[in-house]
Amino acid sequence: MKSQKGRYTLGLDFGTNSVRALLVDIRNGRELATAIHAYASGREGILLDPKNPSLARQDPADYLKGIEVAVRQTLAKAKKADKVFDPSQVIGIGVDTTGSTPIPVDRDGTPLAFHKEFKKNLNAMAWLWKDHTGFAEAAEITALAAREHPEYLAKCGGTYSSEWFFSKILHCLRVDPKVFDAAASWVECCDYIPAVLVGETRPEPILRGRCAAGHKAMFNAHWGGLPAKDFLAKLDPKLGGLRDRLYDKTFTSDAPAGKLAPAWAKKLGLAAGIPVAVGAFDAHLGAVGSGVFPGKFVKIVGTSTCDICVWPSDRPLADVPGLCGIVDGSVLPGYFGLEAGQSAVGDIFNWFVKYVQPGGPVQDSHASLTRQAAKLKPGQSGLLALDWNNGNRTILVDQRLTGLLLGQTLHTRPEEIYRALIEATAFGALTIIRRFEEYGIRIDEVINCGGIAEKNPLVMQIYADVIGKEMKIARSAQTCALGSAIAGAVAAGREAGGYGTFPEAQAAMCGVKPRTFKPDPGNHKVYLELYKLYRQLHDAFGTKDWSGSMYNVMKDLLAIRDRQLT
Repeated sequence: MKSQKGRYTLGLDFGTNSVRALLVDIRNGRELATAIHAYASGREGILLDPKNPSLARQDPADYLKGIEVAVRQTLAKAKKADKVFDPSQVIGIGVDTTGSTPIPVDRDGTPLAFHKEFKKNLNAMAWLWKDHTGFAEAAEITALAAREHPEYLAKCGGTYSSEWFFSKILHCLRVDPKVFDAAASWVECCDYIPAVLVGETRPEPILRGRCAAGHKAMFNAHWGGLPAKDFLAKLDPKLGGLRDRLYDKTFTSDAPAGKLAPAWAKKLGLAAGIPVAVGAFDAHLGAVGSGVFPGKFVKIVGTSTCDICVWPSDRPLADVPGLCGIVDGSVLPGYFGLEAGQSAVGDIFNWFVKYVQPGGPVQDSHASLTRQAAKLKPGQSGLLALDWNNGNRTILVDQRLTGLLLGQTLHTRPEEIYRALIEATAFGALTIIRRFEEYGIRIDEVINCGGIAEKNPLVMQIYADVIGKEMKIARSAQTCALGSAIAGAVAAGREAGGYGTFPEAQAAMCGVKPRTFKPDPGNHKVYLELYKLYRQLHDAFGTKDWSGSMYNVMKDLLAIRDRQLT
């Protein structure tokens, strides 16, 4: 006897280094099977240029291979895990990807990277979220918008980022006009993957996601969608011309982008015609998979972080400076999605271990350094760091900022530096939370997810002690893929055995782990002292108008150190 028909959905999560497929029982959130396929190209899936450290691209062919391998492996594992499982019970598919990761495509929607002429051209590849080559163009877009259309900036924190859609496209136009001219359009990765699965990749019919458009491309219904053609033309006439080849409408992820095409159904071993949800970014659907709701603040903690909360769209909400966007429907339909984050967190820890190699290349440095760092008291090392090794995403929105370590002596040890780097990312997280609260956005609960939240209790405890709030961990270890599976369940709808709304699906499929991390009052008190010094460095190096002295910083760090050592 087979299990009840119509109880599973697939979530496809396209991350920085790999794609994951997750098969979920939509009645209770049980994760029946999962598989990961690492991208084959470049270094851990990223195409780099040793002459330009700001460049980061991906080969779209890796995405297509990843879909097929990860889904087939997942279905095979599901059949072993549950003898009565049948792929015909899969009723929907959801997709999340990194972003902004735009892809130049031809008129049929084929990535230019698939053309022989552009096969080895990095500019014809997918421009990965962490590509910062367009920093000058981002500054140019910000300056023009500040003069002529300040409303564009008001909904994206006051500054347009080099990580976003138009910065990357304008930079391509400047450095490789041949690629720009060959592109019929540009499509976000989170829009491209669903289009591939439903068998309609021509740019015009693709249903573009509200999430990517609103947070990264300045799309807003209040000014008619994307930025005005004449505005883009002032940046470059060709960019203005591209405006006609982009899109005028966007859709939330409860809508189907279409139905699974027969060709892809055959490749994957699924039934043709099941709905594929409109795509969104990994962090936003990760927040869905973590149970985001008003008052619940979700931190996706990985190589970078993304912080997500929601606010009812029928209630007044101020524009919040420094955010990565306030977008109606980008996370949950009927709610504004608010996004912030840090451009590097896990990447900072990995830099210290892999590049500095304090324990040598053989030692399991992360585990060893974590054990040793856990023995230290807050402030005991006398060190203070800035978490800007990959720029600042929020609240300064400046990718030309860099990291800093202050307070080193001839006695400084690797584990002290490692802890100071963790603390720096926690101070950055506190800065973001305070910005939300400063503008009246209530945060009652902090839910963490992602690899670091799952695997490193020290990081979570330091975050609790610094922020002064209990740190909860999402029940699923794969919240982004789970959020995509939830989108698939909602896109399928009640008639097919799915759900009518995201909150309905979340109530059945989401949860938190029993173990939480509560702030230690004594540690929190010390960290507030250190945070005051962090903000002094933050404002001195990160803002134009700061004036003052930093004469006290080193001496105050030493005073805290000496007190903690007694």
